[in-house]
Amino acid sequence: MEARRAHGRRPRRHAAVAACLGLLASLALGACGGNERQDKDEPKGTFKVDVVDASFPSKQKLAKRSSLVIKVRNVSDRTIPNIAATVTGFDERRDNPDLADPNRPVFVVNGFGKEIGGSPEAKDAAPAGCETAYANTWACGALGVGKIKTFKWSVTAVRAGSYKIGYSIAAGLNGKAKAVDENGARPTGLFAGTISDAPPKTRVADDGHTVVTGTR
Repeated sequence: MEARRAHGRRPRRHAAVAACLGLLASLALGACGGNERQDKDEPKGTFKVDVVDASFPSKQKLAKRSSLVIKVRNVSDRTIPNIAATVTGFDERRDNPDLADPNRPVFVVNGFGKEIGGSPEAKDAAPAGCETAYANTWACGALGVGKIKTFKWSVTAVRAGSYKIGYSIAAGLNGKAKAVDENGARPTGLFAGTISDAPPKTRVADDGHTVVTGTR
């Protein structure tokens, strides 16, 4: 009889343990946000984007500043949720075991001084307010119908030789909102050129005061 009573209580005890485990699991999911996706608020669909202008000098010089500019227009019939540009080629990978960091710069993004909260700070001369946690990607927020967004970087060449800078445009960061051009493909582009290591040729003009700078 005792054995039968114990056998009869076991399912209730197992059910109680299972209920406790289920409660703990639900609490853990609640504390971690459950199964919510980070991109749940990004609308899904395609957005037409026109690259109005894209410019970068094909002939560069070491230690000389230049500007990379990309202008895009929203030519779709609704607001782009988060217009973004990804740029590759500011650095290159070198397979050298002696290097602590195999990524070596070809161009560096220049900095400029700015006062933030009454204190001096240094900021990158890159699209302002568009910083993201994604490498080489700048996202500038919503872009209304017919509106133009200008992405601009001020950079300095630090490695002589040939270079290639690629860019692509996106309508969001999570892959649900997709930017497309008139052909239905993602808007992309490529700048290619050379970086000269020739030092500038400097002379004093005939007036004895003006410094004239040129190249060899």
